[in-house]
Amino acid sequence: MDAFLASTVAVAIAEIGDKTQLLSLFLVARYASRLPIILGIFVATILNHALSALLGAWIAELIPEAWLPWILAVSFVAIALWLLVPDKDDSGDSAFLGMGAFMATTVMFFLAEIGDKTQIATVVLAARYTETFWVIMGTTVGMLLANIPVIMAGKWLMDRLPLSTARIGASILFLILAVVTLWAALMSL
Repeated sequence: MDAFLASTVAVAIAEIGDKTQLLSLFLVARYASRLPIILGIFVATILNHALSALLGAWIAELIPEAWLPWILAVSFVAIALWLLVPDKDDSGDSAFLGMGAFMATTVMFFLAEIGDKTQIATVVLAARYTETFWVIMGTTVGMLLANIPVIMAGKWLMDRLPLSTARIGASILFLILAVVTLWAALMSL
């Protein structure tokens, strides 16, 4: 359960103000039906984060066990710092929009997540926790928790969320994950 909870909270908080939330706003403005957008986010996230988590688990097997906590802690700190940098909307008009709400959302979200903070976080979380399935489920739930309110409440919600506070909170969470990872490593010596 630790892997699921940590992954859910980390991604849900990290996703606030992320470009995929801006993409959610864009898609809601473009398409009238919200359910295909939510389902598209779900499918894209499952696919993207499953690949990311499998990569993280594979990397964890390659790295010597004594090095892993230190590399993970540095990775968590790097993500914490990266989260302090605001994203911008780069969705614009896309050739995928003619595919319909579900397919456009699935393709655009999958592509938007490549190299995104939450994808990198998924790789690192999967390297940290051996329960890869629960990392995938947690990061997917976190993505949905962050994006469904945007889809349902749209611009009204985004205008009222203190994005800088959310970025700082997410950054602190990843710093805590770094400290906990190092603490666990030191206690096991």
